Amino acid sequence: QVQLAESGGGLVQAGGSLRLSCAASGIGFSLNAMGWYRQAPGKQREFVARITTGGSTNYADSVKGRFTISRDNAKRTVYLQMNSLKPEDTAVYYCNSHRGLADYWGQGTQVTVSS
Repeated sequence: QVQLAESGGGLVQAGGSLRLSCAASGIGFSLNAMGWYRQAPGKQREFVARITTGGSTNYADSVKGRFTISRDNAKRTVYLQMNSLKPEDTAVYYCNSHRGLADYWGQGTQVTVSS
C-alpha cells in the first residue's frame, strides 16, 4: 500500500532552519509530482511547495525565497528545506503525492516556530 512518512519537524526559534523529509513507498515515485502542504490551528490546509517529475518547482508566495523543495528519486524521498522560519510558519506539514486522479497524503509532522 501507499505510505508517505514525514520526518524532521520540531521546535525552532524564529530565524532558524529545519529540513523536512518524506519517504515514499508503494508508488511509482519518479512518476509522481510531490508536494508539501501545511495546516495551522483553526485554518484550512494550504499549499506550500510542489516539484514535478521533471524537477520544476513552484512555491506559495509566503515561502518564496525561504523554502526549497527537492527530490531524490533513487531514495524515493522529497525534502523541504525551510530557512528564516517565522512564527507564522507554525503548522502541521503534510507530504503529498499526485499523479492523475491518484492523490496521497502523509500523516504530517509538526513544525513550531517560537518568537
